[in-house]
Amino acid sequence: MTLVVKNSQLPKAGKGLFTKKPIKKSDKIIEYLGEIIDWKEYEKRVLEDKDGYLFFINKKICIDAFSTPEHMARYANDAAGLSRVKGLKNNASYKVFNKSRCYIIAERDIEKGEEIFVNYTKEYWDCIRYNIKNNLYKTKK
Repeated sequence: MTLVVKNSQLPKAGKGLFTKKPIKKSDKIIEYLGEIIDWKEYEKRVLEDKDGYLFFINKKICIDAFSTPEHMARYANDAAGLSRVKGLKNNASYKVFNKSRCYIIAERDIEKGEEIFVNYTKEYWDCIRYNIKNNLYKTKK
């Protein structure tokens, strides 16, 4: 195993994904795996507070890793998110292959021990900020 999950370097980000060996620019780091569902099913899960690890490909294909903590790609954080640390920047991106599979790809050479950071998109963070501003998050127990 070339990746490990441990506490993120980002405050309040929870766990993060780290590499145990160097990764070359453009290499596939890991596939984003989980249950394949459609958007309507995901919307139901949001209402049940069973969301947070979705990769949207299209309305018919969404990869939901909420119930699959063994799939480590879900632990890649976004260094440009709500809690930033000076000097930490995104070093990877999501890329869809064959219109149905998603991989995290290295955007630059990544050194052994580095945390994998991937861009969640401006739209994602706009939604998060809207939900925070309007107190739309449920408290987890």
